[in-house]
Amino acid sequence: MYRFLLSRRWLVTTLLALLLVPTMIRLGFWQLHRHEARVARNTLIGENLGSRAVPIGSLTRPGFDVPGDLTWRTVSAVGHYDPADEFVVRQRTADDGGTIGYFVITPLVTADGDTVLVNRGWVDSGDDATVYPKVPAPPTGQVTVTGRLRADETSHSSGIRDRGGLPDRQYMLINSGQQARRLGHPVLGGYIELVSTSPEPRVHAQQLPAPDHSDIGPHMAYAVQWWLFTAMVPVGWVVLARREARDLREQAAAATAAGGDGNGDGNGDGDGPAGEATAPEPVAAASAPE
Repeated sequence: MYRFLLSRRWLVTTLLALLLVPTMIRLGFWQLHRHEARVARNTLIGENLGSRAVPIGSLTRPGFDVPGDLTWRTVSAVGHYDPADEFVVRQRTADDGGTIGYFVITPLVTADGDTVLVNRGWVDSGDDATVYPKVPAPPTGQVTVTGRLRADETSHSSGIRDRGGLPDRQYMLINSGQQARRLGHPVLGGYIELVSTSPEPRVHAQQLPAPDHSDIGPHMAYAVQWWLFTAMVPVGWVVLARREARDLREQAAAATAAGGDGNGDGNGDGDGPAGEATAPEPVAAASAPE
């Protein structure tokens, strides 16, 4: 009854099922690995944000690419701001998630003679994007800044296309190498995302919030879904095979019943009543020759 499994249709169905099972298992593990990576990232961010502030010079140097395990580390720097070389970064979003403006980046010359870029926060772009915006002045004299260490932005890492021809002191990316070439002297790799300044300025740019590291995303749920789909493939294959076998049995039984109905009424082949034989008529005797 299961010889239909050797038909072309069922061979194709079986092959498709055999291909789907390992594919969906791998997709489930892919989502599991994404979940584990997200959890590890959130854990690292939480640990770095809660770390004790260390001098910026102990973690980076000119030309240094800040690695992922140092990103969001709490750092500090003592020095004075250089407002003459300040610039803004275009097309950045405010805390409301919808208003587009600028990040204000001011170089800080440390007591060790190093220069580090400090992202002092967000400001509105104003009515004319070709004009340098109104920016709160940084505090003068010696300051102590505390913030989060960030890696240099690149087009590859940020998805933002860098382009030239912008108005004066406006850029698309926060990149220490780019600013070192503009300033003509070394700049520490990465930048500081400002949290606090001592002494405080009279007017602040809009401070940037700490990253949300509580959301683990839907990846674990997706992994479980893929594995449930994997289990459903063989179950579905068995259900379909049993259903087709049942349909074939029913068709065979119906065909047998239809064939038995054409064998007559069961009363024999005679013309008379059942059990009675009709006697043959007598044959006339031949006349003897005279």
